[in-house]
Amino acid sequence: MVGASYACTRAAANLWAWDVIGIGSADVVLLQAETRDWTGETEMETLRLFPSPPNRRKLVHRRRDWRRQPDVKEIGT
Repeated sequence: MVGASYACTRAAANLWAWDVIGIGSADVVLLQAETRDWTGETEMETLRLFPSPPNRRKLVHRRRDWRRQPDVKEIGT
C-alpha cells in the first residue's frame, strides 16, 4: 500500500480488528492479514460490522506457502 501512496500504520500485536490501516487521497483501506487460513466467521462478522467511513475498503489478505501474492477478499457491508 505504501507503493500506492497510502500513509500506513500497523498494529503488530494484533489486539485490534485491523492489522494495517492505509489512508490515501481518495479512500481508506482497512486490512486484516492472515497466514494460511481465512478469517473465521465470527471475526469476519466483526470486521463487516466495524464502523467506518463510506469511502473505505475492508480487505482480508491471506498468505500461503510458496505463493508470491496473497489471496484477497473484500468485505462488504
